[in-house]
Amino acid sequence: MASIATNRYVDRTELLQFIRPRHHGVLLTTRRDGRPQSSLVTMGTSDSGHIVVSTYPERSKVHNLRRDPSVSMVVMSDDFGGEWVQVDGTAEVIDTPDSVEGLVEYFRVISGDHPDWDEYRDAMVRQGKSLIRITIDRWGPIAKGGFPARLVED
Repeated sequence: MASIATNRYVDRTELLQFIRPRHHGVLLTTRRDGRPQSSLVTMGTSDSGHIVVSTYPERSKVHNLRRDPSVSMVVMSDDFGGEWVQVDGTAEVIDTPDSVEGLVEYFRVISGDHPDWDEYRDAMVRQGKSLIRITIDRWGPIAKGGFPARLVED
């Protein structure tokens, strides 16, 4: 049976329930010339409802966000044919050492407990890791690809 495309409009609570278990995303920032720049990222959702991404300060996405904090994120299901949603928001880049506790939460919401948090914190400082924290301003429907209902027979 063919799959019917769907769009589910949800409130913020339902949106967060949808994105919390998903960790694959496409982060869209704006290049200097106004065109989009996309980055495949591992992402999490903090307890406060922010989308969080670990990165390095040298990355293009960081340079773009320091110039223009407007951002979009496509949050995808593990299954490519599964549901997805685009969220738009405002990002802040937090650098080491201020990023460390946010990076701990990033790890925790994606992977659970680390065997040695002190070692993890030291590694984040040594690597000079930054954290991107996105405040969600708006979102589209949770969508799933497929055929229009008019083309799918019962």
